[in-house]
Amino acid sequence: MAYLVGVLILVVVLLASIGLHELGHMVPAKKFGVRVGQYMIGFGPTVWSRTRGETEYGLKAIPLGGYVRLAGMYPPARAVGDPPADGGWAIRLAADAREASAEEIPAGEEERAFYRLSTPKKLVVMLGGPVMNLVIAAVLLAIAYVGIGIPAPTTTVESVSACVPAAGATGGQCTATDPKGPGAAAGVQPGDRIVSFGGTAITSWDQLTTLIRAAGGRTVPMLVERGGQQVTLQVTPAITQRPVLDASGNPVTRADGTPQTTQAGFLGVTSAEATQRASITSIPGLVGDRTWATMKVVATLPVQAYQVLHETITGQPRGASSIVGIVGVGRFSGDIATAPVGWGLKAAGLLEMLAALNLSLFVFNLIPLPPLDGGHVAAALWEGLKRQAARLRRLPKPRVADTARLVPLAYTVFAILGALGVMLIWADIVNPVSIG
Repeated sequence: MAYLVGVLILVVVLLASIGLHELGHMVPAKKFGVRVGQYMIGFGPTVWSRTRGETEYGLKAIPLGGYVRLAGMYPPARAVGDPPADGGWAIRLAADAREASAEEIPAGEEERAFYRLSTPKKLVVMLGGPVMNLVIAAVLLAIAYVGIGIPAPTTTVESVSACVPAAGATGGQCTATDPKGPGAAAGVQPGDRIVSFGGTAITSWDQLTTLIRAAGGRTVPMLVERGGQQVTLQVTPAITQRPVLDASGNPVTRADGTPQTTQAGFLGVTSAEATQRASITSIPGLVGDRTWATMKVVATLPVQAYQVLHETITGQPRGASSIVGIVGVGRFSGDIATAPVGWGLKAAGLLEMLAALNLSLFVFNLIPLPPLDGGHVAAALWEGLKRQAARLRRLPKPRVADTARLVPLAYTVFAILGALGVMLIWADIVNPVSIG
């Protein structure tokens, strides 16, 4: 039952995110006078719809997206210099798009066409959707981190390793030949709260980890609080192969998915976790970090898609950082809902995952290719640059950009994205990623 609840939460929030995304387009479009014929959540056959004023609002059968139909998205042939309507398939597609767009504009309302908007207004309309996803992500992260709190490492020791494991060893088991762990040798005990390391006051576990990694092979004093008393220990972190970490403290992986390693200090202690609430002032930085991480994933999307396909075909297990489709996200929601933790932590985990989904929608929609919002943004910027260049050179105002010429590219991109989505659904079913 809990698994189903997690999946249902995903569906509801996903539909709400899609609806708000499209609202981000529709509201400024109506504000600027553009005629909005349809506001739809989903694709395919219409399940339900109602017409209010000049706009039809509805739900469609496939809830994997949505759209608002803005009249005059493409300028008519006369506005772009009457380009040829006959020729190759690309020319015919562009001509058909111009004609269909022109038919959406009622007689006498030509001024309400989207293509007639100024460049700044076009940017507001097209960026409204992605920005809405960014706002949703910020709100969800604020609820999770500030309202509920999430598990975070403390400066208290939870466990002490009995040995220094050999390079590449797995399972955490010590052998008779493994050297004794530096923490255990120095007398560190579970429950110790680390006060300072090498004379530096410790305020976070990440700070301590950085100091330990830099102190390999050196003996330094470490002050701990134990049973209400402070005890000074002399620790000598061993030099061993440790994972390379990025600025966020996450392991850096090679192209084949294996972690990069470097020589660094190892003490052999782990942190006890506690639910901690963050300050509201930390949310902008958190959103920025998550957005940047998402951008890096999107930038390597072709490589990651190939890796998913290769791993699934060859039967190799997919790494935890593998990209997933809607089935994989649904599986994650169910796994989080059935995790052996309290409902507060489950809620925080679901909110964090849904925030990541909205950040993905934000970044992905900014890719400057049609039919994505970023493609329309790029076209509007190009048109604005041409107008500004003409104004500076005291030339006549140029014609509006013939964005219908991008329709063949939009069809191609749509087909590629559709194929990627189908491939990820298949991979998520036959070779799923586990977060457990």
